[in-house]
Amino acid sequence: MNASSSSASDDAAERLRRWESFGATWQVLSRDEHGVVVSMCRCDGGEEVERLSSDDPALLEFLGSRRSSDD
Repeated sequence: MNASSSSASDDAAERLRRWESFGATWQVLSRDEHGVVVSMCRCDGGEEVERLSSDDPALLEFLGSRRSSDD
């Protein structure tokens, strides 16, 4: 499972950090031995804009045990 709609130079963890830094939110939808699926949502109401599916170790480390950007 690779990061969806990302270039090779744009790792999933950095992408999610930027998303969060602009005030948008995210929520882990699923997590298993194959990776994680994260819902990336707008900052003005929580509407999902995109889903990020990745097995990137840097993203898994960034997320840790958090379930959302509110954690």
